[in-house]
Amino acid sequence: MSKPSAWPLPEQGLRFLVPRFILDHLDRHVLTRECYPTAIGYYPRAEGHAMSRASHDDFLLIYCEKGSGEVITDHFRGSVGQGDILLLPRGMAHKYHADSSEPWSIFWCHFRGQLAEEFVRHIGLLDNLPVLKGTADPALVSSFKSLLSIARTGYGKTAFVHCANQLRQILTLLARLRKKRVRMQKNFDFEAIRSYMLENVDQVLTLDELAAVGNLSKYHFARKYKELTGYTPLQHFAHLKIEHACYLLDSTGLSVGQISDQLGYDDPLYFSRLFKKTTGLAPSMYRQSTHR
Repeated sequence: MSKPSAWPLPEQGLRFLVPRFILDHLDRHVLTRECYPTAIGYYPRAEGHAMSRASHDDFLLIYCEKGSGEVITDHFRGSVGQGDILLLPRGMAHKYHADSSEPWSIFWCHFRGQLAEEFVRHIGLLDNLPVLKGTADPALVSSFKSLLSIARTGYGKTAFVHCANQLRQILTLLARLRKKRVRMQKNFDFEAIRSYMLENVDQVLTLDELAAVGNLSKYHFARKYKELTGYTPLQHFAHLKIEHACYLLDSTGLSVGQISDQLGYDDPLYFSRLFKKTTGLAPSMYRQSTHR
C-alpha cells in the first residue's frame, strides 16, 4: 500500500490506515474485493502539506473542500481548488502540495480492488487531466464524512463492507458529476432537452425537432447526445415513453391500448413489442407483477 504523507495531524484531522488483516478480508470478500479503501483521511487547512511519490501501488482520490493546492505529474501540472477532485491512477509518479497562502482542506482515500481501474475509467478522467473541476456537491461531503466514520468502529468487518460500498457510491457519483460538467462546458443544455421530451411524451418527435431545441445541427446534436448518454436521442425518448408507460400501468386502470394512444403510438401491438423489448415483460405481465 502507498503510504500517506506524514503531515502533522491536528486535533480536527484524521489519518486512518486499514490494517493488514482487514485488507486481506476486503480482498477476499465477494462484496468488497472489486473496490475497497486502503487508507482514508481528512486534513483541515493543511498548511505545509506536501507529498512526492515516484510510483504507488493503489489509486488515490482527493477532494478539496476549501483552499487550494497544486499537483504535478509527468503529463499534467495545475491547481486543485475548492470543489475539485484529484484522481491519480495506480503507478503514476506525482507530486502535490497545499497552497502557501490558502492551504487546502482535503478528504482523501487510497483504494484498490479487482475493478478499481474500471471504476476510475468509468469516471472518464485522462492521465493528462487528472483533475475534475467544480464538483462541489453536498452529497460528496456527506459521503466522505460517512467514509471517515470507519475509523471509530473497532475494526468491525461489517462496517468495512459498508465503507467499501460507500466508496463505490462516491466513484459512481463522480462519473455523474463529470457528465454534468461536460454538458455545461459544451453549452449543451441536456436538462432542457430532457424536459422537452417529458413535456411531449405523448407526441411523436423527430430528430430535427430535438436538434432545434438543442440549437444544433441534426448531425452534431445526435453525436453529442449519444456521447453524453450512450443512446441516440430517439432511443432515449423511447425509453422515457416506456418509463411513463410503467407509471401508467402501475397507477391507473387504463388499458394497454389507451396507454399506447397516450404515448403517441397508433399501433398497440407495436407499443407492446417495444415495451417487452425494453423491460423484458409484456405490458399486461408488468401490471400483474406490480400488483401482487
